[in-house]
Amino acid sequence: MQFFRGVPALSQMSSVLTIGNFDGVHQGHRALLRRLTEKAREVALPATVLSFEPNPREFFNPDEAPARLSSLREKLTLLAECKVDRVYVCRFNQAFASLTAQAFIEQILVRGLSVRHLLIGDDFRFGKGRAGDFAMLRQAGIDHRFTVEAMSTHAVGDERASSSAVRNALAGGDLNRAASLLGRPYCIAGRVMHGKKLGRTLGFPTANLALKHTTLPLSGVFAVTVSGLAAGDVQGAASLGVRPTVADGLKPVLEVHLLDFDRNIYGSHVTVNFLRKLRDEQKYASLDLLKEQIARDVADVRAYFASPVAAAH
Repeated sequence: MQFFRGVPALSQMSSVLTIGNFDGVHQGHRALLRRLTEKAREVALPATVLSFEPNPREFFNPDEAPARLSSLREKLTLLAECKVDRVYVCRFNQAFASLTAQAFIEQILVRGLSVRHLLIGDDFRFGKGRAGDFAMLRQAGIDHRFTVEAMSTHAVGDERASSSAVRNALAGGDLNRAASLLGRPYCIAGRVMHGKKLGRTLGFPTANLALKHTTLPLSGVFAVTVSGLAAGDVQGAASLGVRPTVADGLKPVLEVHLLDFDRNIYGSHVTVNFLRKLRDEQKYASLDLLKEQIARDVADVRAYFASPVAAAH
């Protein structure tokens, strides 16, 4: 898959295109991407995604923007798994936000990406003030000789697959529901970095992951598996949050105690897959009480992985 920052002034190749944030690349996104790649193969053109950084809601209202489900790197990995050929990521800034719907069509779709077939969600809006809609795109297609197709809502069971629905499931600790909407367990990827070694002092050494964002869709203590360290996944107990007992402040940290695994992994890029929530974060009166709780958490994680429920994952 090819990745480009920004859109060229004049494209050298036509495209079959879809547009969106694709946060989390959930089941609804995957249904749309399957149709995208199918159409692209039919007409022998690259299956192309146009996305934005930051998310427009982060630009317009950063204090109230929803927690991200995936970093840019995670999103690109997931898009590649869906057989996308090209991804263009536009910097969403004031200049881009000021583009009228007509300018977006002419500069981005027609000249920049030379769209020949455009596939969008049924609620897609674009341009300054969200003035552009499906009807405008259909007329633009007639004027500029490209076709436009709208994808209807994709449901998982009786629920519409959406990034908001995934966030709600994660916030409620319902990791099974989140996994159903995503088509995979929710995960966070990152590089293992040096921490304060408190876990080692307490007898439970942890791998600490650098987090890209400070607002996260879930927190607490979890049973997880970690990919990227061995031939198979490594089981672990993870804590995600602000560590209230040790007063680390408001910056969240992801720490994973790997079960029956002892190897130097600093600098490794790994993926943590969240399978079961055990409990919320809690502040303890002393480190001894915290240590006792961690021991119980690790025992609960071992019991989970020994159960038939874990085998189903």
